[in-house]
Amino acid sequence: MIETERLLLRVWREADVAPFHAICIDPRVMEFVGPPWSLDEAGRFIAKQREFQHKHGYCNWAIEQKADGALLGFCGIKPGPSGTPVAGRPDIGWRLAFPAWGMGLAREAAAGPIAWGFAHLSDDIIWAKTVPANVRSWGLMLRLGMAYVAGADFDHPALSEGDPLRRHVLYRIKRPDD
Repeated sequence: MIETERLLLRVWREADVAPFHAICIDPRVMEFVGPPWSLDEAGRFIAKQREFQHKHGYCNWAIEQKADGALLGFCGIKPGPSGTPVAGRPDIGWRLAFPAWGMGLAREAAAGPIAWGFAHLSDDIIWAKTVPANVRSWGLMLRLGMAYVAGADFDHPALSEGDPLRRHVLYRIKRPDD
């Protein structure tokens, strides 16, 4: 779907379940996401992405490293979750395997869906959210040219009161002027 210098962002395959599960059980990767995922949870996530891709033409795509075909995680755009300030709006997200951190791969991966979103979606803003403690994630948002939305912090409705991951911060990037 999207090709960068080092990466392919593509539709998920059944063969991705086991390597994606390995990413989702790494506590470093899941620190700001939640508990490690079971193999079934990883498989359900992939099935949902494939279904969304089929219906809408986009999703959180699998990230494949071109050099060796390794699955590195996901990056893409989906409508933001209900009950949040980004409900139904283009919401970019990503998750990368720990060995892929610190090499500029997340930025390279995320730039593709942002460009794709502005080329194919009618929205003038792409949003991103994370927990305040996830410095790597909101740092990437800043490096992508996103801006923090002051006064828009929110409690994620899918997480219970007292959950340390419930509070979220919001960033956005506006469609570039042509």
